[in-house]
Amino acid sequence: MTFARRGYTGHSPLDKDTDHLSSLEQARRIAALAQEKLAEDVVILDMRPVCTFTDYFVIATGRNPRQTAAIWDEVHGRLKHDEQLMPRAWDGTQEGTWILADYLDVVLHVFTPEAREYYKLEELWNDVPAVELDAAASA
Repeated sequence: MTFARRGYTGHSPLDKDTDHLSSLEQARRIAALAQEKLAEDVVILDMRPVCTFTDYFVIATGRNPRQTAAIWDEVHGRLKHDEQLMPRAWDGTQEGTWILADYLDVVLHVFTPEAREYYKLEELWNDVPAVELDAAASA
């Protein structure tokens, strides 16, 4: 019996290799890719203490919908190519004001400045620890 890889995580529990990213490594990789596309105010929030549906949020800002789309395209394309990771779901790519991608262990949020100010996710989740971005940039 052959099992296909689970597209959204890249690896089936039956895979023998261990060459896949931990949830923290995945969050750091996503943050670094967003920064490569000049995302601003990139933040990684450790959601493990307060939620069961994901381990980390990566929040980033693009200057306008065109840049948010470029950030999303870079993250999506590079994770798919380099890590064989696909999000389970994504939304907002048409409008580009808030692009959301659910990689299960990590949820990516890419906002325009106005949308980020309106939704204020960091304030909503201000009781969770942030991960150092220096570590994200070097991952």
